[in-house]
Amino acid sequence: MLAGGAAFGGSYRTQGQCGGFPRVALSTAPGICAGLVAEHLGFARGVAVIGDTIYVLDMGGWRPQHGRLLRLGHGGHDAPETLRSFLDQPSALIAAADGTLYAGLLDRVMRIDPRATPPTFTDIVTGLPGTGRHPLTALALAPDGTLYVNVGSATDHCEAADGTPPDPAKPCPETSTTPPRAAILRIPPAPRPVAWEKAQVYATGLRNSPALAVLPDGALAAGVNARDFIDLADPQLSDEELPHDSFAVIAPGAKYGWPYCFDNNRPSPEYKHYDCSVFQPPTLLLPPHAAPVGMLVYHGSALPGLSGRLILTFHGYRNAGHRLVSLPIPATGAPTELVWNWQENPGKNPQGAPTSLAEMPDGSLLVTEDHHGTLLRLARSGP
Repeated sequence: MLAGGAAFGGSYRTQGQCGGFPRVALSTAPGICAGLVAEHLGFARGVAVIGDTIYVLDMGGWRPQHGRLLRLGHGGHDAPETLRSFLDQPSALIAAADGTLYAGLLDRVMRIDPRATPPTFTDIVTGLPGTGRHPLTALALAPDGTLYVNVGSATDHCEAADGTPPDPAKPCPETSTTPPRAAILRIPPAPRPVAWEKAQVYATGLRNSPALAVLPDGALAAGVNARDFIDLADPQLSDEELPHDSFAVIAPGAKYGWPYCFDNNRPSPEYKHYDCSVFQPPTLLLPPHAAPVGMLVYHGSALPGLSGRLILTFHGYRNAGHRLVSLPIPATGAPTELVWNWQENPGKNPQGAPTSLAEMPDGSLLVTEDHHGTLLRLARSGP
């Protein structure tokens, strides 16, 4: 496509160029544009970069054994190549310093060597729970090889299978298992593989933390997705305004409030008399139902004003979702929007559902979007 020519890239309208790719019609922060790298990638979730090669996980929807690992060479200019099929709902993908990949699947974490012929897949963590409301595996990797694994809750707010509210006089069963659900696990570099029952519990009481990142000082940060339909438990509470999702710099060994408390340690309607002061509060409240599912620390300088900041994907389908935002480190104040106006606009763009992020060597930023199977790239815009 010629620069300046208008075309339709699948369900995205494109106009001109952004860093060598067709520019899409999304609102972006000053000095930044968004380009369409690839489409028809299935249920695109995890993305990682090794050199100028991009790897993308197609989760395959919510069907078992339908996931794929895809490879796009030459910075995304090559057509996608399937490296392996029949993966079980793969969602998280991280590139390690040694040129290997870590992938989070439905019930395990695997180490992948994409340089081998064929690529090798080795179990690192096994037996993760693949049931309930939040079965997908999220990951973060520290420079020393320590792996952090999110294990989401099986329920929304500890309700029974038939929707019956929990008994406020009893602990939530999910918080009492070994290890508990709604937790983050820490896996040291060796020995491996590790069965999840033997993994170290790093923090608990976190309903679902699909957005994980290791900060420059070594601390773990998490974007936590809060509960839904709080108004059904208490009609005086607004489901549109409560509860807030949250950002937390995880205190090792800390207990956070799910399901007993929400927001800044406020008792949940099912546990009206719970003493929430015993829990660690979140670092920062995010917009309600924003659904952060991806996060990274941006190290480059190509995107103006973002060096050293956190970038988050808001995957949610409500007003606060379908956008990219940034936060300073330490995280304070309201998030700054990077990409917005991603709600459905026929003839312009679909409603975006951004998931994962990866930084290219040149400082551009890759974003997967799972509802429409696209890979986008944020780059510095021209004058």
